[in-house]
Amino acid sequence: HVQLVESGGGSVQAGGSLRLSCTASGYTYNRNCMAWFRQAPGKEREGVARIATGSGNTYYADSVKGRFTISQDNAKNTVSLQMNSLKPEDTAMYYCALRLGLGTLRQAEYDYWGQGTQVTVS
Repeated sequence: HVQLVESGGGSVQAGGSLRLSCTASGYTYNRNCMAWFRQAPGKEREGVARIATGSGNTYYADSVKGRFTISQDNAKNTVSLQMNSLKPEDTAMYYCALRLGLGTLRQAEYDYWGQGTQVTVS
């Protein structure tokens, strides 16, 4: 079965950096989308960044453009999110998600989700 395992969350001061990773297993379809979403307390889950694993095409939410970078290591079935210039408003639980096929950054399109990793910026 499909599994997504996130790692790399933690606490950091404003202006600092963190790198999240998500390793996927249990599927073989190559042209997928993997994405990062986040949910802050009392707020709805929102899309952060998406990468099409076949083409490498990326898409970012306006709130993170220029600060976050999503990348992939196909050999390791891993997608990473490099987060720089972190702000307190980036504090949230971050989730990795997989869509089997092409897609956008709408959470309803995603088929599988990780358990989440907490990012706290103070």
